[in-house]
Amino acid sequence: MPTSPFTDEHQQLRASVRRFVEGELAPHADEWEADGWFADWVFPRLGELGYLGLSMPTEYGGQGADYWATVVFGEEIVRCRSGSLPMAVAAHTDMALPPVLKFGTEEQKQAYLVPALRGERIACIGITEPEAGSNVAGVRTSARRDGRDWIINGSKVFITNGVRGSFVTMVVRTAPPSQTPDGRPDPWSGISLFLVDTDLPGFEVAQKLDKVGMRASDTALLHLTDVRVPAEALLGIEGQGFKQIMWELQGERLIASIQSVAAAQLTFERSLAYAQEREAFGRPIARFQVQKHRLVDMATEVEACRRLLYDCVDKWNRGEYATTEIAMCKLACAQMAFRVADEAMQLHGGYGYSREFPVERSWRDARLMRIGGGTDEVQREIISKLMGL
Repeated sequence: MPTSPFTDEHQQLRASVRRFVEGELAPHADEWEADGWFADWVFPRLGELGYLGLSMPTEYGGQGADYWATVVFGEEIVRCRSGSLPMAVAAHTDMALPPVLKFGTEEQKQAYLVPALRGERIACIGITEPEAGSNVAGVRTSARRDGRDWIINGSKVFITNGVRGSFVTMVVRTAPPSQTPDGRPDPWSGISLFLVDTDLPGFEVAQKLDKVGMRASDTALLHLTDVRVPAEALLGIEGQGFKQIMWELQGERLIASIQSVAAAQLTFERSLAYAQEREAFGRPIARFQVQKHRLVDMATEVEACRRLLYDCVDKWNRGEYATTEIAMCKLACAQMAFRVADEAMQLHGGYGYSREFPVERSWRDARLMRIGGGTDEVQREIISKLMGL
């Protein structure tokens, strides 16, 4: 990979996104965080600017750029001063929509992907359930046939965009687990993906969850009671949903890593500026050895994870399915982001624990990265299996 993977076009995009973020998003961050809701105009505005489909094909309204353009956008939107917006947008662009592009019919792409890239329809990814978090194969939300239709019953929880969303790319069990050749149940069989509109009878937003961080992003508990969807709502091949969602999770973990590194970089920059301005015992605290070393450690961790991240992005951009490396990247970047935020809070002292300084929000937001998209423990389990342990 070259020293810098970014072309002149990428840098022009970066400048454009930064102007938009600093001019139109950042000024509202505090208000949106306090309200627990970012403005409804954000998604349509992002669609108008072409930012919701940077790496999507032009025939569906995307920009047709490579994945490095997605990296640029992910690095810059973090500068909106809230982790909520980057997470909500990523759930739409990098989690719920890629399966529609990869597995959807032309009719599904026109009905869901095209308006979603314009910001007219907002997408959610529906995997986690009250009794099936890390265990995707344990989903209990089920669909049974009724003529040409499917009837869906069950619940989904921790669904980003779940309150404002227009549709959910949903993991559903359509058949009991089949038997392996040696007679054991195969928990990964009998799972399918569906595109479920949120305005259907029986679809209920049961609760808007009250989170520690990412507060301007709506996260919901969803209940589905006899929700009738047409046969055309099946996404991809019946019974292949587990494989399909495992593919989706690679992109989800990659975008989480991008945002983790970008957020940590911003936290470091703010901490450095604070340390150079804040005085104690008659001099800036940046001149004390303990704070110098703290800042050096923060910068080193950010840069090391950025190198790992860019290596994974390079593979992904070339079409490689680097499951082990992406799991390692997600694990390392998520842990690093929280360590950097924690060190930043320590550097700020009492002010770091005050709502008046942005570091406390960074600290709260960063904690989620070790949970969402597969916990640290899940990443370790994936890596250990692929290592043959």
